[in-house]
Amino acid sequence: MSKYVTAADAVKVVKSGDRVYLQAAAAAPTILANALTERASELRNVEICHLHVEGEARYANPALAESFHVNSFFIGANVRHTLKAGNGSYTPVFLSELPHLFRKNVLPIDVAFIHVSPPDRHGYCSLGVSVEATVAAIENAKIVVAQVNPQMPRTFGDGILHVDEIDYLVDVNMPIYGHEPEPFTVEEEKIGAYIASLIDDRSTLQMGIGSIPNAALSKLTSHKDLGLHTEMFSDGVIDLIEKDVINCNYKGTLRGRVLATFLMGSKRLYDFVSDNPFIEMKESSMVNDTARIRKNPKMVAINSALEVDLTGQVCADSIGPQMYSGVGGQMDFIRGASLSPGGKAIIALPSTTKKGVSRIVPFLKQGAGVVTTRAHIHYVITEYGIADLYGKTLRQRAAELVRISHPDHRENIEREYYELFNKM
Repeated sequence: MSKYVTAADAVKVVKSGDRVYLQAAAAAPTILANALTERASELRNVEICHLHVEGEARYANPALAESFHVNSFFIGANVRHTLKAGNGSYTPVFLSELPHLFRKNVLPIDVAFIHVSPPDRHGYCSLGVSVEATVAAIENAKIVVAQVNPQMPRTFGDGILHVDEIDYLVDVNMPIYGHEPEPFTVEEEKIGAYIASLIDDRSTLQMGIGSIPNAALSKLTSHKDLGLHTEMFSDGVIDLIEKDVINCNYKGTLRGRVLATFLMGSKRLYDFVSDNPFIEMKESSMVNDTARIRKNPKMVAINSALEVDLTGQVCADSIGPQMYSGVGGQMDFIRGASLSPGGKAIIALPSTTKKGVSRIVPFLKQGAGVVTTRAHIHYVITEYGIADLYGKTLRQRAAELVRISHPDHRENIEREYYELFNKM
């Protein structure tokens, strides 16, 4: 009997009260999720859990709250409204630990929706551009349903699974969600140059998607023998790999290979990683494991923030009490880089928001979450320079951070901080 069925038939395996896991990011199984949403009138209290997923999320419509509840491990823009509307929740968890929630049966999975490349002649599919916690979800789900897509890149590593591990297959043919690289601003280019100035030859890098990482990468063309051990990467690394700037020859973990757990970028990126043994896609419990990250000499972790206070506390997941994204892997890599021989942990952000509000603040907003603590922070970079906070007192940190804040805000930030500091 063939495992190939229509999407409408495949999603009939979901029952009221089930927990469904969706593969993340660019590999979001949207065809299956949409087919499940069509069954809303038949279902009640189905929990749909996932990290950030690209594309539409019809199940997140508040009008369907009796049928579907969204449980986000990292909140994307397409489901952010659910927390306020009441049909969504956020579960804080380090990306390194998310697979353990499934394996320890803390969050039992009834059905896993995944997105794979077609089986090869031996019957093996690939999870392609997103492995993260999906392997653990597959291992622990009662039923696994897969979108089978010829446009899904075939990647190596933990995401290889045999068709026998999948209960139902649904043929689709759709582009993988992607983002074209955007030009960086003058401010982002300055930040990128400051980041690059801290990176030595033979360093191993962790950086994500966006203009600031791409700006930093564009400044590394004269570097030698860099490595890449990162939660995710995008187009910015391709030219450096092709020029042998990134060759991974001096990494401590998986030497000679790029290591990541998910990817996001353009079709050029997806073509580059497909059938490329230089790229290893591993589960987040391995990629984000602090013990493995720290084995890379000169590990450089580059992360961003929503705001940083003058003591060095980093808020990266909320705007005040309003959840915006999630903990993700920032702390995994900040700590791993800090413990690496010659390692550097960097928080990079523009000095102000697009509306001109300072992101270097005397105190975090009431209710804001601290993702990286003041004890973990080393470097903070804006377009106005580099603040080195490691080993600095609170007063010294404040002076460093005021120096790299926007000139229009420096006086107010400093005054407000010291007025309260002197009352302590």
